[in-house]
This record gives sequence, structure tokens and C-alpha cells, in this order.
Amino acid sequence: MSAPANTAARRALIVVDVQNDYDGGNLAIQHPPFRDSVVNVTRAMDAASAAGIKVVVVKQMAPEMSPIFALGSHGGELHPEIARRGRNHYVEKNLPSAFTGTDLEDWLRANAIDTIAVVGYMTHNCDLSTIIHAVHMGFAVEFLSDATGSVPYANSAGYASAEEIHRVVSIILQSRFAAVLKTAEWIDCLKTGALPERDTIHASNQRALSRSAA
Repeated sequence: MSAPANTAARRALIVVDVQNDYDGGNLAIQHPPFRDSVVNVTRAMDAASAAGIKVVVVKQMAPEMSPIFALGSHGGELHPEIARRGRNHYVEKNLPSAFTGTDLEDWLRANAIDTIAVVGYMTHNCDLSTIIHAVHMGFAVEFLSDATGSVPYANSAGYASAEEIHRVVSIILQSRFAAVLKTAEWIDCLKTGALPERDTIHASNQRALSRSAA
């Protein structure tokens, strides 16, 4: 369902899990810093509203005893900058993808949306899951890489910093699953009608091989 180059995208902005636990709480975003990325989330929301693009706000739900996003906790509530802004649709989810167990797909199709722009948290978890799910259902996807963020991980598979996780996932997304761009670039696309650059697995691989050989 990716729009041809001469066809205007019918977008919705999907604001994923911008909740207080990410803002210095029990799952504090490290890269890009939350204080910077949340500003870009709100910039995208404001630009979408001004352009007549529908905004969907998504919230992760967890049981009362969960260490993150617990039902009824401050950490589980929407960040105030998101809560105070208008939205066209609201989704509560229990799994990473905003499509699983929700009405998001039905709502998008009922509104003739063919392209979703994803912002919010986290780059490598709920954003990644939502983006891949969307592509498999035929939607075109845009990912605003400075309106999201990651945390570091260490487990039996190894260690990765927040910067590494965010950077690598962004590269992978651009290679196949989404057009990855900055918020300011996305806002320019809304104004000009231009579609953001997309890439392919093969082209991304060939560039990497050329870089290694240089």
C-alpha cells in the first residue's frame, strides 16, 4: 500500500507509549535523551494537527504489580505534554505492537489511511513491533528517529548501549521497513507534499560493502 511517488500519502501520526516511566522513571530513555525527543513528539503532533493529519495516541497497559507502566501508577500515565494535546483516536495495548489486540487497523482503514508516521517509545521495542506489523499489513511507514529513544540492555546475549540500539534499529528500518527521517524533515514533507526517501536491503548492503572496501 506504499504510495507511488506522484500520489499524496494519506497519513496518520501514531504516538506510541509516551508515558511517565520513560521520563526519568523506571525505564528512563537514554538516547536520544527523553527531554529532547519528547519535544519532537509534540512538534510532530502539533504539525500533524495543523496539517489535518489524524493523530492516534497509544498507551501501554500493565498489571498493578508491574515494575513499569503499572495500572494506576504515575509512571503508567501519559506524559502531560501528550495528555493535554488533542487526538483523533486512543488505543490501549498489552503487547508491543499497537495493532495486536486493538482496533487500530480497523480505524486506519475506515479513515482511508495508507501511511503511518511513528513516534514515541521505544525505538527497538514497541516502535519496531508496530512498524513491522504495519508493513506486513500493507501500510507505508515513516519513522521520526529524533522523536523516539532507547535504553541500554545487558543479558545473556551481551550488552548494547542505548545509542547502539537506537542507531542500529534505525538503519535496519530504513533498509526495508520505513522511511527514517528527522522531525523537521517530516514537517517539511507535510508542507511540500514530498515523500521521504526510502531504501532497499540490497542497496543498503551494497553501500556497506563499498564502504568496507574503500
